[in-house]
Amino acid sequence: MNQKLLHEFLVEEHIKNALKEDIGFGDITTDFLYNEDDFITAQLNTRQDCVVCGLNVFKKVFDILSNSIEFTSYYTDGDAVSAGQKIAQIKGPARAILTGERTALNYMQRMSGIASETKKYQDAIKPYSAFVTDTRKNTPGFRMFEKYAVMVGGARLHRFNLSDCVMIKDNHIKHAESLTAAVNLIKQTISHAHKIEVECDTFEQVQEAVDCGCDVIMLDNMTIDSMKKCVKFINKKAIVEASGNVKINTINEIASTGVDVISTSAIVAQAPVIDLGLDIS
Repeated sequence: MNQKLLHEFLVEEHIKNALKEDIGFGDITTDFLYNEDDFITAQLNTRQDCVVCGLNVFKKVFDILSNSIEFTSYYTDGDAVSAGQKIAQIKGPARAILTGERTALNYMQRMSGIASETKKYQDAIKPYSAFVTDTRKNTPGFRMFEKYAVMVGGARLHRFNLSDCVMIKDNHIKHAESLTAAVNLIKQTISHAHKIEVECDTFEQVQEAVDCGCDVIMLDNMTIDSMKKCVKFINKKAIVEASGNVKINTINEIASTGVDVISTSAIVAQAPVIDLGLDIS
């Protein structure tokens, strides 16, 4: 199992819960049609172009169901494949393969979709040096798989959860009565290991964030001209993040402003589910 986010004991626990949900009290179709000693061979095929993601998770589903699984992968996570390509082959007990088929495909179809969408966004930034990050708009319970898929697609990660770093938004500022007051209150108790990010929607807020010594300044829903003005003013005193109205046809122009990071929920929330199939030979 790739150790970038996907620690095996967490993945195994997640898959077991998914299998419990799907199998219920038993696969009453497969168990009654196949004997324990019936073995089959199946091919994992893609019906559309995509970036492969989730192969180890796919394999793990069947390993949990049987000790007699033979899995051969012809690609690795991050590889681009074309429609009609055979991604992998699996051999083993029919009961295990057919019972785990849907669960395994559900993981991989979703992860490959996110990796594919992420790559489109990251490629669209060229030739600029900014990189794409995700957001916390994740599917509850599926976050580690979605964030792993973002990495496979070539982007980087924003906060994994609320405890990763401070992010001061408009509601926090309103409560503290000013951006400066919010930052100062946070600094009294925050760990030395955590960065402070502030969401700004005006040039005046950006000026205040720089004066406060914030580590990351998010330019939220700003125009291209406003972003250029802010980037020039910040002048490397903080990491500059652009967010809001980030689409595949706007991201290149946003990157041209000189921002360091462009965050978007689209790479996860709007990612397609890739059409994969497990076809018995």
